[in-house]
Amino acid sequence: MRTARRASNVEVPSFLRQLVKETEKMVTFFFKGGSREKGCEEEDNLEDEDAMPSPYLDHPNLEKHVAEGGSSLGLNYAVASMQGWRAQMEDAHTCMTQLKGDLGDWAYFAVFDGHAGVTVAQYCSRNLLDHILTTGGIKANEDPDQVKEGIREGFLGIDRHMHKMARKDNWDRSGSTAAAVMISPRYIYFINCGDSRTFLCHNGQVVFYTEDHKPFNPREKERIQNAGGSVTLQRINGSLAVSRALGDFDFKEVDWRPQTEQLVSPEPEVYELERTPQDEFLVLACDGVWDAIGNEELCAFIRNRLQVCDDLRDICTQVIDLCLYKGSLDNISIIIVCFPGAPQVSQEALQREADLEQHIDMKVEEIIQMMRSKDEDPDLLYVIKFLAAEELPGLPPGGGITSKRDCIIGAYQKHIMNLRTQEPMDIGGSEEDSS
Repeated sequence: MRTARRASNVEVPSFLRQLVKETEKMVTFFFKGGSREKGCEEEDNLEDEDAMPSPYLDHPNLEKHVAEGGSSLGLNYAVASMQGWRAQMEDAHTCMTQLKGDLGDWAYFAVFDGHAGVTVAQYCSRNLLDHILTTGGIKANEDPDQVKEGIREGFLGIDRHMHKMARKDNWDRSGSTAAAVMISPRYIYFINCGDSRTFLCHNGQVVFYTEDHKPFNPREKERIQNAGGSVTLQRINGSLAVSRALGDFDFKEVDWRPQTEQLVSPEPEVYELERTPQDEFLVLACDGVWDAIGNEELCAFIRNRLQVCDDLRDICTQVIDLCLYKGSLDNISIIIVCFPGAPQVSQEALQREADLEQHIDMKVEEIIQMMRSKDEDPDLLYVIKFLAAEELPGLPPGGGITSKRDCIIGAYQKHIMNLRTQEPMDIGGSEEDSS
């Protein structure tokens, strides 16, 4: 597929080097001892670093993995993921536009956000659907109640299977959230276990989204306390920040309690929604996205981008970059699934985008010229901050000036280059040398 406007070819890491200087201060404060007393920090900072390596990198890993696909059923999707600031990449995903056999007109998409390791996330990305289908609840002549029960039993089944492996084979004891959808010709089944999230955009609005499973939610907190645990610092026993997950077997060792009544429950919440022609697109994403942007903001941003870009992969990477620059410090993964009713590229929207980028280019030139008139070095970070303080018309909803960083970088480098070519060469040194 083509893009109506691709990102500029400017090297983004050069921009990051400037942003990292400020971002690292924030990371250091919050994650490398910012809450401790200064005296203690100075005394044993090196000792602490040796004892517990930081879960964060000094610089974000910006390599993105993208893929796309579609089906004759009118579904198109793209997926993108990035390690970001995290020391390890622990996300995984599954995308199937058509299931096999009698379920050829069904689709399945899922995002898995691992913690304390990636093993459970990867295992579930490969095997969860098989466990769901093995229950027999998913049939071509669907009964929504049977489908939902089959999904629930599939989750409990794979968790039991992994728990046996962890006990007998010394298998990994990490955990993973799971956010998934199963799409039949009639229904969309929303599946959630943990704090990854899914939403549906219908006729321009978020009409459904899954609820995050956090330990401080009243219902979750009650189960945790009934299982003998506590919620401290909004975490289970001060440790785990999600209350439902696959894996995490250190929190599931009370043998006389059912699976769904342990400190951490593997039971998903499942909802069905009847499909309509007004359905536009679905989003599935890990909390690396939701830490930086809300449902309505992301819905508006994606909907706006669909009107100026027909490459869904590019839109996914734009979302990832937007979340990074908005301050996400986690792994970032997103799947966008478009229905036939999704917005299409329009000439009117393309013209608005072109006008906006021309205006940004003009503003960048003005700022650089203003700084040069004061004998100040035109600094890219200053240019961006200056633009952020302006009320520029026509910015992408939900994205703002942050989403136009490539345009800003391109304009900045172009005008800096023009300035350099216009400056007279200093030949005084060569004349002195020749004499």
